[in-house]
Amino acid sequence: MTTNIIKNDKFRQIATNVKLDAKKRIVLSKAHIAEGVTYHVYCNEIGQIILDPHISIPASELWLFNNQSALKSVITGLKEAAEGKISKINLKEL
Repeated sequence: MTTNIIKNDKFRQIATNVKLDAKKRIVLSKAHIAEGVTYHVYCNEIGQIILDPHISIPASELWLFNNQSALKSVITGLKEAAEGKISKINLKEL
């Protein structure tokens, strides 16, 4: 049985990019903590709070996410590598 904890869906953003302290704590509540994650914080009309996890990427890597063809090629390559579909090449022959 699941419980619906969201009693009111009218959330408004009250903070962005809230960071963890040195002991990996968020003052608002306990949360699953992953390296490099910041949180956007939302609160609804009855005081419920949602922490929405976000991961930033370096601006120098943003081009990849804006280039769907390149992103698709990278995803395909990673999938093939995970499946063992790799081969060695001699870089001097390129």
